[in-house]
Amino acid sequence: MKGNWMARIIKFMLFAVIAFVVFGFVVMALWNWLMPALFGLRHIGFWQAVGIVILCKILFGSFHSHGGGRMHWRRRMRERWEHMTPEEREKFQTNMRAWCGVPKPEPKV
Repeated sequence: MKGNWMARIIKFMLFAVIAFVVFGFVVMALWNWLMPALFGLRHIGFWQAVGIVILCKILFGSFHSHGGGRMHWRRRMRERWEHMTPEEREKFQTNMRAWCGVPKPEPKV
């Protein structure tokens, strides 16, 4: 069991290093292909490309999907919806429509 755990950590670390190197080379290649031709900028090296990636991560956030946060929001909203009475649901829908700029629905006859 312990050996399997250690093997997983080693595989993860190896994958992370390979992804880091590949991503750095991809950024470097794209920069050196596009930026000098488009804007007259100089070519960059691998470590400069890695620095650009890190700077972008700091400025713009992470690279992974935030689906988990969205799912948590949906789950919370569904729980709230299930605990609402029909009148509270109708009021909520009316308020959301007004907030989104959707005109009131015509009363059913």
